[in-house]
Amino acid sequence: MTPRSQLWPFAALSASYFAHIGFFNPYLPLWLQDMGLSLLTISVLTAVQATTRLFAPYAWGAISDRTGERVKLLRIGAGVAFATACLLFWDWGPLGLGLVLLLMFTHTSAMMPMSEAAMAHLVSRGGAFDAKRYGRVRLWGSMGFLVTVFAAGAWFEAFGMQHFPAWTVLTLGAVLLSVWWMPDLKETTHHTDEHAPVWPVLRQKPVFWFFTSTFFHVLSHIGVYVFFSLYLDSLGYSKTMIGLLWAVSVAVEIIWFFTQSRWLPRMPLTAWLVLCSAVMVLRMLITATWADVLWVLLLAQTLHAITFATHHTACIALISQHFSGRLRGRGQALYTVIAYGFPGVLGALLGGLISERWGLQSVFVLSVLTSVVATMAAFKVWRLHEPV
Repeated sequence: MTPRSQLWPFAALSASYFAHIGFFNPYLPLWLQDMGLSLLTISVLTAVQATTRLFAPYAWGAISDRTGERVKLLRIGAGVAFATACLLFWDWGPLGLGLVLLLMFTHTSAMMPMSEAAMAHLVSRGGAFDAKRYGRVRLWGSMGFLVTVFAAGAWFEAFGMQHFPAWTVLTLGAVLLSVWWMPDLKETTHHTDEHAPVWPVLRQKPVFWFFTSTFFHVLSHIGVYVFFSLYLDSLGYSKTMIGLLWAVSVAVEIIWFFTQSRWLPRMPLTAWLVLCSAVMVLRMLITATWADVLWVLLLAQTLHAITFATHHTACIALISQHFSGRLRGRGQALYTVIAYGFPGVLGALLGGLISERWGLQSVFVLSVLTSVVATMAAFKVWRLHEPV
C-alpha cells in the first residue's frame, strides 16, 4: 500500500491546479467581455484551451511514458506556464492574447493527465483502481476550485475584472510550488513495452463506444464551462451570485468524492456512465428553461455531483483498466484529447456562433440533444461490458 505521505503532494497539486481553474475558467469570459470583445471573439479565445488539448496532453503523455519522468515534466510545464501568465498584465490585442493563452495552455493542459497517470498507479491496490483513495485525493482539487470560484466572484464584484491577471499569476505560482514539493520519483521503464501501441486498444468496441460517450457527454458540459457565467450575467445575476452557483456545484462534487467508495460498487462502472449522461439531459433541460428561477437553478447545479464527479471517477477507473502499464500516460492523455480537446473546441466555437444568432439559451438547448446522444453511446458501452 502506498504511504499516505506520498499522496499529500498530489493532493496539493490537485488543490492548487483546480484553484487556478476555479477562477480562470468561470471568469475568463467575463474578463474578455470587460475588455469589450464580442461573443464570437470570446468563444474563439476560450477555445484556445481546448485546442491545446488536441495535441499537448498526448505529446507530454508519450514523453512521460517513454522516460518515466512525470514529475520533472510537471515542473517544466508549471514553470513555463507561470512565466507566461506574467505576460497577461500587458495589452496584446485579441491575436496577441490568443498566442499568450496558447503558450500557457500548452503547458497546463497536460499537467493533470500526467498527474492522474502517476496517481492512478499509487492509489491502485493489487492492480485494481481504489476509488476511495482516489476520491480522498481528488476532493482537494474540488476544494481548491470551491474556494477560488467563490472568492474571485466576490473580489471581481467589489473591485472589477482588472485584477484577473494577478489572480492567474498567484494561482499558477501555487501550482509551481506544489510540483516542486512532489517527490522526484521516476517510474521504471521496460524495454519490452516501451513502444507499446495504443491503436489495438482503441479499436476495441467497448473502448470506441466509451470515447464516443465521453465526447458527447463533455460536449454537453461545454455550455457550462464556457457560457454559463455569461448566461447568468445576461439574466441579471451578480458576480457574487454567479460564484455562489458555481460553488454549489463544487460543494456537492466534494461530498461525492469523499463518499464515492460507498456508492460506486453498487453498480458496474459502465452503468454509472449511463446514469451520468441521463442526468445530464435533465440538468441541461433545467438550465435551458428555468435558469431565471434561482431555486430551480440551484437544484440543477447539485446534479454536478453526478454529471461531473461520478462521471470523472468512472472514466478514470475505466481508462486505468483499458490502458495499463506503459500505456497509462497515453491513455489518460487520449481521454483528455478526445473527451475535452475536441468537444472543447467544437463546443466553444459552435456555441459562440449560435449564441450570437439565437442567444445564450440556445447553447443549453443544444446541450440537451448532445446529452441524449451521450446516453445512447453509454448504454452501448454498458451492453458490451454487461451482455444480457
